[in-house]
Amino acid sequence: MQFDDVIRGRRSIRGYKPDPVPRALIEEIIGLAMRAPSSMNTQPWNFYIVTGEPLNRIRAGNTERMLAGIPQSREFRTGKGFEGAHRDRQVGVAKQLFSAMGIARDDKNGRQDWVLRGFRQFDAPVCVIVTYDRVLDGSDDTPFDCGAVATALVNAAWSRGLGAVINSQGIMQSPVVREHAGIADDQVIMKSIALGWPDDSFPANAVVSERKSVAEATVFVGFDD
Repeated sequence: MQFDDVIRGRRSIRGYKPDPVPRALIEEIIGLAMRAPSSMNTQPWNFYIVTGEPLNRIRAGNTERMLAGIPQSREFRTGKGFEGAHRDRQVGVAKQLFSAMGIARDDKNGRQDWVLRGFRQFDAPVCVIVTYDRVLDGSDDTPFDCGAVATALVNAAWSRGLGAVINSQGIMQSPVVREHAGIADDQVIMKSIALGWPDDSFPANAVVSERKSVAEATVFVGFDD
């Protein structure tokens, strides 16, 4: 694919085929993603790539703990809830997804099942858990760098025909993730990325989230109009 085709064509994939993803292909994608810029070349990121039975145990543990009402235990700071325009955009994409999936506003079971899909990493055959070195905990540059590598990863995956979605639900029960992914003590869990072959029959995969315009997002200074 051409670069523009990847950037304009990529979308978050929330429904996957069960087909396995070859390890060699994942290694290729990770290698491309790691060309992302980082602050002073610190490269704080590491990746735990989970599939098969260990991933099934994470799915089950996440779901069981959330249904039991055990408070979430994300290791990276969560911040406060979105407000204003940011909340509006969050609600907007949720409405798009629920509409695509035929989930009505009063369909509590359907909405809960949708939320639980996130805790199951959207039933993708692969989960990429992005971590960073604990010695960098508290650095403002580190989460910025991890965001850059995650963006590069999902774009590299798309260029190879794979789909992905960056999500936080998959790592909200960090003890489960740590145990079954074997995450080292010197790592902090940042995000998870569901990865696999897109299921084109899954309605939500057709959703393209709206973007604000360049005019809304940009201030030009010193240019001749």
